[in-house]
Amino acid sequence: MGGLKNMKTIEVVAAIICDSNRVFATQRGYGEFEGWWEFPGGKIEQGESHHEALKREIREELAVEIEVGERLCTVEYDYPMFHLTMHCYMASQLDGDIALLEHKAARWLTKSELDEVEWLPADVSVVDSLRSID
Repeated sequence: MGGLKNMKTIEVVAAIICDSNRVFATQRGYGEFEGWWEFPGGKIEQGESHHEALKREIREELAVEIEVGERLCTVEYDYPMFHLTMHCYMASQLDGDIALLEHKAARWLTKSELDEVEWLPADVSVVDSLRSID
C-alpha cells in the first residue's frame, strides 16, 4: 500500500532536437537501461528554470548549444524504483558539432525511422506525441 507516496519522484527535462525532418536520439551507455534509446536531457537543479536546465544538460552531454522552443509534452511514468516527471521541449542545435560525452551512440531519425530503436518506456509516449506533429 502507499505506492506513490513512498516512491521517489525524479523531475527531468528532455530536448527533442530537430533539424529539417529528423529528430536526434541518444543511446544510454550506462546503468539499468544501457542500450536503450532516449531523448537527451537530465535532472533540473535547484533554482534552475526548465530552459536553463536543458541548455546545461545538453552542453554537458553533447557539447553543443541549443535553442529551446515550446514544450511538446510532459510525461509521467512509474519505473519500478521511482516516478519520473519528464518535461519535453522542442529544440534546435545552434552551433558546434555534437560530441557524445555520456552516451554510447546517437542517431538522427526521420519519422519513418522512429521504430528502429528501442525507446526507454517513458520516451515511448514522447515518440507518439512527435508522430502527431505535421
